[in-house]
Amino acid sequence: MNRLALAAILVASGMGVAVAQPAGDAVRGKAVFARCAACHDLNTGATRLGPSLKGVVGRTSGTMPNFNYSQAMKDKAVVWNATTLDAYLAGPAKYIPGNRMAFPPLTNPQDRADLVAFLQQSAR
Repeated sequence: MNRLALAAILVASGMGVAVAQPAGDAVRGKAVFARCAACHDLNTGATRLGPSLKGVVGRTSGTMPNFNYSQAMKDKAVVWNATTLDAYLAGPAKYIPGNRMAFPPLTNPQDRADLVAFLQQSAR
């Protein structure tokens, strides 16, 4: 059986094929976060245009106190971790249709990995 046929069988069966994520660099992630900083606080818990990202890793979507989330964000009830943050940042409107974050997707996988590494290290 050739690789293409095997891949088709795995996808059709719902098993999918795992794609390795690039390793994140928190130092480079700080530069990527600069795009987010206008709307998101990182450490104080203050609400800006967007919710604070303090403690975002491990938090359930739509649950930061003192922020008026969209119903879509609340209903998604996803726990933010490296995988879910990567998927969201790759396409916020696709991952959570109806959310209100008006930010274009981060299409570069390395930028996403770096940003997630930075958030894991800094947004505590």
